[in-house]
Amino acid sequence: MQSLEPIPVHDVGAAYPLETLELEEARAHALIDGATAHVPRAALRTLDAVSRRWLAKQDSVHLDEIDAIAARLGRPGAYFLSVNYEWGCTCRVAPSPEGKTARLVRVLDWVTEGLGRYVIAARVASDAGPFVTLTWPGYTGVLQGMAPGRFSAALNQAPMRPVWGQFHLDWAVNRGRIWRMKHLTPAHLLREVFETAASFGEAKRMLTERPISTPAIFTLAGLKPSETAVIERTETEARVHEGCNAAANHWQAPGWSGYSRGLDSAGRACLMHQVSTALDPSFAWLKPPIRNWNTRLVMVADASEGRLVAQGYEVDGRTTAPATAPLELTA
Repeated sequence: MQSLEPIPVHDVGAAYPLETLELEEARAHALIDGATAHVPRAALRTLDAVSRRWLAKQDSVHLDEIDAIAARLGRPGAYFLSVNYEWGCTCRVAPSPEGKTARLVRVLDWVTEGLGRYVIAARVASDAGPFVTLTWPGYTGVLQGMAPGRFSAALNQAPMRPVWGQFHLDWAVNRGRIWRMKHLTPAHLLREVFETAASFGEAKRMLTERPISTPAIFTLAGLKPSETAVIERTETEARVHEGCNAAANHWQAPGWSGYSRGLDSAGRACLMHQVSTALDPSFAWLKPPIRNWNTRLVMVADASEGRLVAQGYEVDGRTTAPATAPLELTA
């Protein structure tokens, strides 16, 4: 552990995706190198062009920002990676061990290598108050974060909607559905929530009511031990599960169906119900199937105390091993 590099922490403003890129450009290029190593450059340019057209079609408020990031990087990949939505994760919301506050436990799984090694912590100044997001240089969405005195939240990929009953055909149909959508991506909605929501209640309302481009699962923890919820979303509908809960990559809502994501989604969720919410950087509870070869990041956050602990992970044989030193942050 002592030889592992720490997770960089940067104090930034509202334009933090570009600011973090300017501060950590070498990390951004290393991450893109790994993420696109098996994608031909011509194909990546095509993916970029399609992604930018989609952002323009939906009048994305982040398009100018992503344009600036793409210009700074000077290589294909910026647009596609800004809207790429292919992660599986496991989360828990529950009271602290002492029962005094609400806590969020988050494990990020994604196939892309480098996400654990190159993660950074951005302490962002926003209109609603500061927040910390565990992110990557130049990334414009928010996947997980903690806003001191307000809430903690994370985003999981939702099941893919069944259409024909054949995975590849259903995948194509769902991509076409996304192309027709003009709503925010779930990661951009979560960013807006951190930037503008003043409380757990306001954050829950936004995550429940705002239309999104793609189904998603949001996990939210406020300040009081009773302020916890898992919010399952289609583009325009929501099912809210109040109280202590866990979320992986399958639906809990009765009547909702879809292809679950990631490795053993049900097994991960079942085990997640039992894990500790202690702010303990040893993460002794991180065991299979929650920990698997896609695991890239683990975090426990308490917005009432303004504290989080986190660590990056990377592939090591059939599982993952720590790729950064543990981060203990008081915001």
